[in-house]
Amino acid sequence: MPSVFSVDNIIDFQLHPKQADMVKTRFAPSPTGYLHIGGARTALFSWLYARRHGGPFVLRIEDTDLERSTPEAVNAILEGMNWLGLDYDEGPFYQTQRFGRYQEVLRQLLRDGSAYYCYCTREELEALRAEQMARKEKPRYDGRYRDYQGPPRPGVEPVVRFKNPLNGQVVVEDLIRGNIVFQNAELDDLIIARADGSPTYNFCVVVDDMDMNITHVIRGDDHINNTPRQINILKALGATVPHYAHVPMILGPDGQKLSKRHGAASVMEYRDQGYLPEAVLNFLVRLGWSHGDQEIFSLDEMIEFFDLDGCNKAASAINPSKLIWLNKHYLKTLDPVHVARHLSWHIGQLGIDPSEGPTLPDVVKAFAERSDTLHDMARAASFLYREFESYDAKAASKNLTAAAQVPLQTLSNTLAALPEWRAEPIHAAVNRVAEESGLALGKVAQPLRVAVCGTAVSPPIDTTLELLGRRKTLARIERALGFINQHVDRELGKG
Repeated sequence: MPSVFSVDNIIDFQLHPKQADMVKTRFAPSPTGYLHIGGARTALFSWLYARRHGGPFVLRIEDTDLERSTPEAVNAILEGMNWLGLDYDEGPFYQTQRFGRYQEVLRQLLRDGSAYYCYCTREELEALRAEQMARKEKPRYDGRYRDYQGPPRPGVEPVVRFKNPLNGQVVVEDLIRGNIVFQNAELDDLIIARADGSPTYNFCVVVDDMDMNITHVIRGDDHINNTPRQINILKALGATVPHYAHVPMILGPDGQKLSKRHGAASVMEYRDQGYLPEAVLNFLVRLGWSHGDQEIFSLDEMIEFFDLDGCNKAASAINPSKLIWLNKHYLKTLDPVHVARHLSWHIGQLGIDPSEGPTLPDVVKAFAERSDTLHDMARAASFLYREFESYDAKAASKNLTAAAQVPLQTLSNTLAALPEWRAEPIHAAVNRVAEESGLALGKVAQPLRVAVCGTAVSPPIDTTLELLGRRKTLARIERALGFINQHVDRELGKG
């Protein structure tokens, strides 16, 4: 008989002793693209379940699709998991490094009579399919080589098929959906090794879950139809069948299947758009799970409260405004030092060196109340680090006028003379200039704000100036006075 598969790159998987009461979960993405938001939700649910029950969480990379799997996609998955903070206790394991083990199990199934070589050609299978469809039957393999005892068919490289039971049923005791019953008569003999000997997805998954002692498989409901086939293979191997929980899909705001047209699809796109990982995790956990009416969960609370009986059976739709609301909450409530670490990436994307201005935690404190995202915060705070190119036209026409010349010059002199550069004395100085000029505070503070920021919007003016620093403040007031003088000269020239 032909050999099933052989490779040089084989690793030994070290089994942990089975513990009857130990929960062990896994996340097993295929590295054919980025870590999408649905996959991240599955990873989170699996991670939370393991953490809740004190068991290990395994990361397994299912990279047997050699044509579509890429190192870049592997890195994207690892990067996404790391950014979310979903640490794994074992792994990452790679299926491509376990082909020797799959070969061993394939041989076992062939010896036991639980699998067989199928010599059907592609043309024969296509003809069979056409005949069945013409009879309005469900297309399926008819088992013609199931009991074949003859010699290998010349010129045909066989596949290996699993000999699925012909009678009875498979009951999937789904921890979210309840019992799902499949008739074995409706399940054909699954290919578990291709003609080139490479093992197929459903077979590799079974061997991995068996070897790694996975007790709970939490995954998307697109895998429901795979589950009875996998259970039958596990039973043929004499393995313990894990518990299954199939999580409903995530929909777009329009109720359609989530896709790129709905906005960010990958986890790292949410990073790029300026969301905190805490906000994304909180957002994800509420997509298909609830704990009373609570909306905001710390990570510790997620671990404490999460269980599968709180998961919805129906699909959940993304609500972008909810994510913004959550992000604003975490911007304002998390430790500014922690938020600053994430802000630094966005500052760097603008080409700004944060050492050339105020500390980032101080920026977070000043801008958190008025920012939806870290991206917004970085752009709004950029004037603290580098010169802005031009004034906002509307703000300048309203505030940088001839009437602002004297107050701005007075402010420049007063601020230059301050013994210490802190918000409190700056606030007192601005108030004093307004009072001595007989002007409302806004008639002094707003021209000052436009002068130093380029816009009419910023944190409180005393906080803004403290962050900006004395040297930059005075230089920008001088710039604004020059702008006003040019404007006045132009007006006079027109007269």
